[in-house]
Amino acid sequence: MLCICALVSCREYQASADPSLRLSFSCDTLSFDTVFTEQGSATMQLMVYNRNASALIIDRVWIEDGEAFTVNVDGEPKLEQLTNLQINGGDSLYVFVRVTDSGKMAADGAIRIEDILHFHLTNGTTQQVLIEAFAQNATRLGRIGKGKTFISSYTFTAERPYILYDTIVVEGLLKLEAGSALYMHNGACIIAQSDVEANGTLDAPIIIRGDRLDHLFDSVPYLYAGGSWNGIYLQSEQPRNYSMNYVDILSGNVGLYCYNSGANGLSNLTMDGCRIHNHSKYGLVLVNTDALVTNTEISNCASYCVFCSGGTHKFVHSTIASYFNYTTIRIQSVAKENCAAVYIDNLSKTGPKTTTSFYNSIITGYLTNQLVVATPLDRFYPGVFVGNYLKTDSLAIPHAEANIYWQKTDTANVFVNDFYKYKEYIYYNFHLDSVSPAIGIGDSTVALPYPMDRDGISRAFKRPDAGCYQRP
Repeated sequence: MLCICALVSCREYQASADPSLRLSFSCDTLSFDTVFTEQGSATMQLMVYNRNASALIIDRVWIEDGEAFTVNVDGEPKLEQLTNLQINGGDSLYVFVRVTDSGKMAADGAIRIEDILHFHLTNGTTQQVLIEAFAQNATRLGRIGKGKTFISSYTFTAERPYILYDTIVVEGLLKLEAGSALYMHNGACIIAQSDVEANGTLDAPIIIRGDRLDHLFDSVPYLYAGGSWNGIYLQSEQPRNYSMNYVDILSGNVGLYCYNSGANGLSNLTMDGCRIHNHSKYGLVLVNTDALVTNTEISNCASYCVFCSGGTHKFVHSTIASYFNYTTIRIQSVAKENCAAVYIDNLSKTGPKTTTSFYNSIITGYLTNQLVVATPLDRFYPGVFVGNYLKTDSLAIPHAEANIYWQKTDTANVFVNDFYKYKEYIYYNFHLDSVSPAIGIGDSTVALPYPMDRDGISRAFKRPDAGCYQRP
């Protein structure tokens, strides 16, 4: 036995000159997500394995171009000093790679950059790993740690993406053109003090999200973790008009917070085709704001997905789904609060009354009760609920009819996927399942002004489904 161990030991630590022996790599191509110029990237890891019994010696490592990427091999950042690096049989080493700023990456559209990492062995063989990334210039607003940046009327265009670093206060008209993309740094937010016009389209939506484009780990992008930036706040003491079409607001603390003091009249919000998803506090907050919300998904918030207090609010063909952190993997910094997906506050004695209505919509989640109407006397509440799928007790209000209510005995899935299956790379999908109880329950008259769903699918050929997605 001792002799066998000695022979194995010799095979592991004695370097071989056999040119048929090769190294193995964790990937043939190391690919980065899109990175912004002047910002660099997170560090990615490449594993180098010697799966042979004998040791191999790397006598040289070099990167062919060396302008766009920096490489650290086994803790050595200067590749020219890396010589005669031995990898014993069955052993491995780490290689760390980053994208760094380069003049080659100056472009408005995303461009592909690449380089080749070479490993030359003393047995005479050379092996390569391709490194690639997509890089893009961005317009930057604010500075990290500055606090607040005040700007007058501003227009975000689709020419190139924007990176926002702190609190951006827009004192005049705020416009966002179709296809514009805002990447928010940790803690960044927008405070709009006047009117807002955000006019995305089905083919060119407006995207507002965090600026981390890399992954927490293999199957979990940073985009899946809520709270990576602060939120969008529409605040004014005067009545303002807010128009938002096809705007995706993703993974902040707060999605959209509309506040008016109510002393001088209420602000007005119209939303169509929007998606407010994965926030560590609230999704949509309406305080002293009249609102019309159509064909919109508001989903996965740790607190209320929708909070209404003061004003007249009408939700038509909208999907409110509360499945925040409903997964076996803990990626969120906060836990789901024990609160409903929708909270309607009509208890104020001094402020404007609250009248919130839902038509052909879905309100559900993994907790038992997902709708709370807080009002002094239910039988006098003026809000209307028609053609909805609701996970709540039957509403004891005079204008609730033709709704389908969740039952404990229900077995059919409402959505394609309400659980994040990270090992299978399957994210939440709030389109309707083939056996969804929300199929065909909508009021046809209500649906007439909204013949297309959020995806552009027609509702004209059959009775409309509840929610923002019509099942084809």
